[in-house]
Amino acid sequence: MSVETERNWAMGAHLSAFLAAYVALGLLGPLAVLLLQGNRSAFVRRHAVEALNFNISWLIWIAISVILAFVLIGIFLLIAIGIAYVVLVIMGGRAASRGEEFRYPLTIRLVT
Repeated sequence: MSVETERNWAMGAHLSAFLAAYVALGLLGPLAVLLLQGNRSAFVRRHAVEALNFNISWLIWIAISVILAFVLIGIFLLIAIGIAYVVLVIMGGRAASRGEEFRYPLTIRLVT
């Protein structure tokens, strides 16, 4: 696999999360990239696993915020999580397109 192809797939692992994020299934894009190209490139696998862990973790943080919305603090957390999600996914996609490694903050590393 060429370097450019690797970078495109790695960037796709991050940015594909936007496709299904509106229905709380942003993890499907990175999972698809991991299953389709993860065995062909270690670089793509690292980015897909990182994006998958990020989306699983943030789904957990959103669920906690929804529960906390009943005591009003969760509303502010949901707004902050939404803004941070967009910014961090774009940062991950840009890092992948430059061929750099990227680690998301506040991410529980469930998939290795």
